[in-house]
Amino acid sequence: MSEQTATPAKRTIGGKLLIAMPYLWLLVFFLAPFLIVFKISLSQIAVSIPPYSPAIDLAEGWQGLVEAFREFSFENYIWLTEDALYWKSYVSSVVIAAISTLFTLLIGYPIAYGMARSPQAWRPTLLMLVILPFWTSFLIRVYAWIGILKNEGLLNQFLMMLGLIDEPLVILNTNIAVYIGIVYSYLPFLVLPLYASLERLDGSLLEAAEDLGCPPWKAFWKITVPLSLPGVIAGCFLVFIPAVGEFVIPDLLGGSNTLMIGKTLWVEFFNNRDWPVSSAVAVILLMILVIPIVLFQNQQQKMSEKEG
Repeated sequence: MSEQTATPAKRTIGGKLLIAMPYLWLLVFFLAPFLIVFKISLSQIAVSIPPYSPAIDLAEGWQGLVEAFREFSFENYIWLTEDALYWKSYVSSVVIAAISTLFTLLIGYPIAYGMARSPQAWRPTLLMLVILPFWTSFLIRVYAWIGILKNEGLLNQFLMMLGLIDEPLVILNTNIAVYIGIVYSYLPFLVLPLYASLERLDGSLLEAAEDLGCPPWKAFWKITVPLSLPGVIAGCFLVFIPAVGEFVIPDLLGGSNTLMIGKTLWVEFFNNRDWPVSSAVAVILLMILVIPIVLFQNQQQKMSEKEG
């Protein structure tokens, strides 16, 4: 009898530990680093190693902690609102990421739809082809686009060979090259969740619509698109979130006029050695990305509660 009562207790403890693991992971690898960065953002730049004067010195004990809270200054955050470079970088990053996400969706939806409607035997091969770029270094793949997009690159040579252009197009070191790089690099992140959503689609719904005289294009818009929205939203988030803070692609493919917050953050941290300002930039960037996700999750939860 005691063994029977002990087993559920052990299972309960094991279940609690299993549930606690994700929270522990977020605490160690998200919340703790965020608090450290936030603490640095409240500090002041100094000629020292590290190059800032700590806003909180735990060595001073409780009294020092109280004094630090009294003297907290959001001067670095105020500075970001006064300097046009920073808010323009945020706006430009959001715009570039949004446009890139839209193009990724326009390209990725037909790919995912074709994969989902393909014969069952072909799908593993098609999935492998989508994942295949990840077998190569991200940096090497971005560098490869320099050889494709430059004035004497493969793209211009191909277009001139076809007689479509008379002189090379200037694509490299422009925002167009940044769009191309982001769409190419993050396309699998949209295709995979969208394919998973489309593959689960009940084909009998389309057959019923066809039996009722619904044209294929109308059945697609009335049935397929609404039922694939969870995959669309998940894929767009997976593309938009990293694209906002992207640094490598705008640095290698973009020009001097390409303004993105990732480049600005890099300059402040490594070139200007202004850790407090760069930390404030990072905190605001995180807030820009986290708030829409929280709002979306709350909306999804309310919709699921209404459906239930």
